[in-house]
Amino acid sequence: MEPVTVKCLVWDLDNTVWEGTLLEGDEPRLRPGVRETVEELDVRGILHSVASRNDHEMAWAQLEKLGLADYFVLPRIGFGRKSDAVREIAAELSFALGAMAFVDDQPAERAEVAYHLPEVRCYTHEQAAALSGLPEFTPAVVTSDSRRRRAMYQASFRRDAVRAAFDGPDEEFLRSLELRVRIAAGSPGDLDRVEELTRRTSQMNATGVHYSDAALRELLDDPAHEVLVTSIDDRFGPYGAVGVMLVEKHPGAWHLRLLATSCRVVSLGAGAVIINWLTDRAARAGAHLIADFRRTPRNRMMEIAYRFAGFTDDDCACRAAIRPGDDGIERLHLVAARQDPPSTMRLETALR
Repeated sequence: MEPVTVKCLVWDLDNTVWEGTLLEGDEPRLRPGVRETVEELDVRGILHSVASRNDHEMAWAQLEKLGLADYFVLPRIGFGRKSDAVREIAAELSFALGAMAFVDDQPAERAEVAYHLPEVRCYTHEQAAALSGLPEFTPAVVTSDSRRRRAMYQASFRRDAVRAAFDGPDEEFLRSLELRVRIAAGSPGDLDRVEELTRRTSQMNATGVHYSDAALRELLDDPAHEVLVTSIDDRFGPYGAVGVMLVEKHPGAWHLRLLATSCRVVSLGAGAVIINWLTDRAARAGAHLIADFRRTPRNRMMEIAYRFAGFTDDDCACRAAIRPGDDGIERLHLVAARQDPPSTMRLETALR
C-alpha cells in the first residue's frame, strides 16, 4: 500500500531550519538543502508550519531575514510541547494527523511527538534536505491549484478573521468579499483538478462517480458534451477551481451527468449560483434539464440543492432523448426558466 501523502510538514527552527540557537546569541545560517526542500514541497501543494521553542518575535524576524517567512502557515513559536503545537496546526487546517509530518534535530522532541501523536511521521534534521525524494512527499498528481495551495490557505485565514469580526447579516458579509465566479469550458490543463474534484468531493457530488483523466479527455473531444469548470476568487485571494459540470446536450434536453462542488464554497451559496446559471442558459436555449442523482452516504446536501432549484421526479417527453441510467441513478427533471443574476457575487462567463 502506498503511504498517505503528507499535507503539512512542521519544522523546528534551531539547528533544523538554521544552524545555531537563536536565544543563545548565535547568528543563524540556513542549513544546506532546507530552502530547496521548502520551495519544492510548496510547489507540490504541501504546506509548511513551525513548532519551535523560541521567542516568537525574534524567530519570525529571522525567518523573514532568510526569505522563508511567507512559506510558513499557522506557526507555533513559544515554549509549549511540540506535540500540542502539531495537534493544533492539524486541527486548524482540518487535516488528519496521519497527513502531518514533523522534523526536529532533537531526539527527545521527536520522541515526545511520536509518543503523543503516533500517526505523525517524524524526521531528523539530517533528512530535511532529502524529504522531497521520499514517496510520502510526492503526490501522484500536482494540479494548478496544488501550486497555489499555500496562497489559498493564507487567503482563507484572512477571510475567516474578517468574518469573525463582521457584525451584520451573512448576505452583507458575502457582498463585502467582492466575490467573482467564473464558469468556463474546461481545457486539457484543467483535467487534473477536475479529476481531483470528482474523486475527492463527496458532500456536494451529485452521483459520487469518479471520472478518470482518460474519461474526461474523451468528453472534451466529444462535441455533444461540455466539461464546465467553476473557479472563485475574492478580495482576499483565490479559492481555485471549485466546481465541475458534465453536460450532454440533446435537442430539447440537456443532460447534467455530474455536478460537483468543493465543500469549501458551500457557505458562499456557490452551488445554487451554478445551478441557476445553467438553468438560465438552458432556458435561453429552449431546453429542459435532466440531472443525474445517485444517493450516497454523504451527498444529501446535493439532493436538497437540486430540489430547492425546482428539480422533480415528474415525467416528461424530453426524457426519451436520454439513454437509460445505471442502477441507482435517479433522473431529476426541470422545465428551465430564466433566472436572476446572483445578488452576492459577480458571475463572469464567455459561454452562451
